[in-house]
Amino acid sequence: MNNEKPTLKGVFEARKRISPYLTKTPLVNYPRLSKVAGFEIYVKHENLQPTGAFKIRGGINLVSQLSPEDKRKGVITASTGNHGQSIALASKMFGVKTIVCVQEHANPDKVEAIRMYGADIIAEGSDFDEARVNSERIGKERGMRYVHSANETHLIEGVATAGLEILEDLPDVDAIFVPVGGGTMAAGLAIVFKSIRPEVKIFAVQAENAPSVFMSWKSGKLESTESASTIADGLATRQAFKLTVPILRELVDDFILVSEDEIKDAVRLYVEKAHTIAEGAGAAPLAACLKVKASLKGKKVVLILSGGNIPLDLLKSIL
Repeated sequence: MNNEKPTLKGVFEARKRISPYLTKTPLVNYPRLSKVAGFEIYVKHENLQPTGAFKIRGGINLVSQLSPEDKRKGVITASTGNHGQSIALASKMFGVKTIVCVQEHANPDKVEAIRMYGADIIAEGSDFDEARVNSERIGKERGMRYVHSANETHLIEGVATAGLEILEDLPDVDAIFVPVGGGTMAAGLAIVFKSIRPEVKIFAVQAENAPSVFMSWKSGKLESTESASTIADGLATRQAFKLTVPILRELVDDFILVSEDEIKDAVRLYVEKAHTIAEGAGAAPLAACLKVKASLKGKKVVLILSGGNIPLDLLKSIL
């Protein structure tokens, strides 16, 4: 793992590194969403990335910088789905063998995508954290480069490039709501905005049923929970991580928890008011901003729609 503190300079370097492979994602104002909220809402469409989620930014930034030795050995990681897709696709781009460990009964659409990008799948464990422990063990046994889903500087600097795009498209943004699983995007955006426009408020968002990072943000210790049972699989982590939590504690202005019903309502709102598909994690920022909408009157607010990889059966049941 590379877990030096990410820097703004590293984010600019990451943008040069990933720009040949990824196009800028849209930042769109939806008047009907804005009417519901009572302030201007702009949606950063990371669900339009090739993998359907923001993490491919970090995947390309990390895999492209692997040493020849690490590329020869191959990489292994654990994921609830979107991170695994990013490492799998980036590895395919650069000719690196990849294993992705997932929990049993993982999101089948995400697992299928990981496999189609050429990675081998190992499905063991009841949740992400058990899959993570499994990947660490296998990585040591096989001598592979283990890629942590959060404790990687290059992942954070890669996903933070979304912040540079927001600044270009909406320089007078007032607040940003970003979902937190491991916390890479929230940490990365906080570094960008607190370096360039520190007055912009950064709101981190996590599920009530998976609050380990929220608890860590409050306590200053790396907290864990016994379970992380949420429809937002991108937020379903039981353990907070050492690289992202200190950044969030230093730079994030507020942290909001959202319920399962609030996440479902936000998924429906995206379909109805923006004709857009959001997975649970991608919908969580909309749910959070509606909880505190009274404090956002007259503001320009960006929501990070982090991904759209929601299983069809779940989407149908929510609708």
